[in-house]
Amino acid sequence: MTDVVFLVDVDNTLLDNDAVIADLRHHLVDAFGQECERRYWEIFEELRGALGYADYLGALQRYRIERPRDPRLLEISLYLLHYPFASRVYPGAFDAIRHLGRTGPVVILSDGDVVFQPRKVERSGLFEAVERNVLIYIHKEVELDDVERRYPADRYVLVDDKLRILAAVKKSWGSRVTTVFPRQGHYATDPKAIQGYPPADVTIERIGALLDYDLAGLVAAGVAGARTERGIPADARPRRRALDPRSRFARAGRPDP
Repeated sequence: MTDVVFLVDVDNTLLDNDAVIADLRHHLVDAFGQECERRYWEIFEELRGALGYADYLGALQRYRIERPRDPRLLEISLYLLHYPFASRVYPGAFDAIRHLGRTGPVVILSDGDVVFQPRKVERSGLFEAVERNVLIYIHKEVELDDVERRYPADRYVLVDDKLRILAAVKKSWGSRVTTVFPRQGHYATDPKAIQGYPPADVTIERIGALLDYDLAGLVAAGVAGARTERGIPADARPRRRALDPRSRFARAGRPDP
């Protein structure tokens, strides 16, 4: 069992998925017209409501049922499969993965379909960046026992742009997990998406800001967050301190934040 495992989401955490969707919208309108674009997204939202995750190719399959003789659908499929996802990886994302990887394994923990989401992870370069440690579930927040079985650790750090996911995992793992909330993408800034959920242990404005944290600081934040949820007064929380340079978790020249 390792000391710590870092679990990192993909869409709007490591990769600007909002930009991918915007590009797809523009492509649909330019190539096929507004009616085609409108109907595709209607089907997409219906399917997401039924499945609980985004299924771009599945929506295209359903759209094909309505227009079985339209050969242009093949072009949409190829556009999705050959999209240059590497160009949409956030600045600092690969640096953050390397930084975390000096302390423990970095594992992509994502939701999605079984074809397009792995394709996105592979073509973006993230697959190799995390040394092929990738988990993609239908609902990852209910698969934590499988995560623990595959990547056993004393502690976990979860980085995700959805407060709903962070809150669910914090409820299950308590002080064993530090939740990190990068304020990137529409979910992270939508008042309806964040309303009613407790704050994450750590909030950052961009994924590259993880370079300013070391393990000791993240652990302290996770323990403090768990104590707050149990109603322990703030002044009883452990205070952050400069990291002992002899610690194997220290980074030369960078104090504990």
